[in-house]
Amino acid sequence: MQIENHRPTKRRSPDYWLSILFALLLIPALRSQNLPLEFDWITFGVAYWLILGTQSIFVAAILALIGMPRELVFLPLLSRYRNHPFRILTVFIFFAVLIFATTWLKATVLTVDAIAMLEFMERNKSQRSQSFLAVLAPAAYFFFGFIMVLAYNSVIASARFPFASDPALFSIDRWLLHGHSIPDLAHWIVQTLPLGFLQALEFIYFGMFPQIGAAIILIAVFSGKAKALRFVGTILTAYYLALALFYRWPAQGPYYLFPEPFALFPAGIQTYGIQKTLVAHALARWHHEPLVRISADYFIALPCMHIVQPLIVMWFLRRWRPILLVLAAYDIILLAAIVLLEWHYVTDILAGVLVAAAAILITANISFPRPQEQLTTSRVLP
Repeated sequence: MQIENHRPTKRRSPDYWLSILFALLLIPALRSQNLPLEFDWITFGVAYWLILGTQSIFVAAILALIGMPRELVFLPLLSRYRNHPFRILTVFIFFAVLIFATTWLKATVLTVDAIAMLEFMERNKSQRSQSFLAVLAPAAYFFFGFIMVLAYNSVIASARFPFASDPALFSIDRWLLHGHSIPDLAHWIVQTLPLGFLQALEFIYFGMFPQIGAAIILIAVFSGKAKALRFVGTILTAYYLALALFYRWPAQGPYYLFPEPFALFPAGIQTYGIQKTLVAHALARWHHEPLVRISADYFIALPCMHIVQPLIVMWFLRRWRPILLVLAAYDIILLAAIVLLEWHYVTDILAGVLVAAAAILITANISFPRPQEQLTTSRVLP
């Protein structure tokens, strides 16, 4: 396996300057709409660093096993456990305790995470702090950048009627689909297919987020901190473009136009409760109802960021063909989940492709020195 070593560049990608600009204007923007300057840091911290963090490590480990050369990832891991059989017993006991205390899925994820972290530290004994920083720096950049996006998304929902463009996007969809619509299809699915199918779609939909964390880990470990920061910068650039589009064409999604079926949807699906809550919170922003703190409400339909982010992930991980194929297969199912759970219009998805391409082109304008690749196993995630 060849790992890239980039020398630092003094030039900064446009996303840095955009992030600085957004940060400087954040307090005036919030005050202009009488929104609080407080954030729900506990919710953000637990959701991002704990829940998403554990899921991301798991996905990164699985993708590395699938897509990286066996002699670089799997065989050294296997050799280590063969030479130290006591480790196998320790892992088995750890897994058994987790099974007893939680569920088999959580036990599997946490066990794989533990193995991955131990292997990571074992292979980075001489530069642990530097290796952790390579992952933590882009992760922290995305954390604070995304919170800014959530804040500005609330500002726009307070300043512009957040559903103003929904009827127009619905009409465009009807034309594109020759008289049919996403709500028609989604409601037929709800009434026809079993609950398990809908729960699987929901699992796929929300499973998109660990892709981002896994990509940060893999890029940082195998290509360095600079490229991982560029990856995060590309994602944030796409979000900044999404904010601009939301200001120009505010829309929340097809579920806003047809709220009546919410009562008919199965209780075992979280999606519909979330959608109903988002509609209520968006209306609360528009009516300037008192808000204690900025939380995780995301109102933007156009573009579909559930398409934008996977496309950017695949672009940055494209040199590992097996990983690219796995992600592509997953994202095809994700596309079906987006539509069948009524999250976005077809127009949102098409716009998402364009926004992903635009973000990649914007950040790709910054050239990096050609890497001097070398064969090494010192910085490998199992």
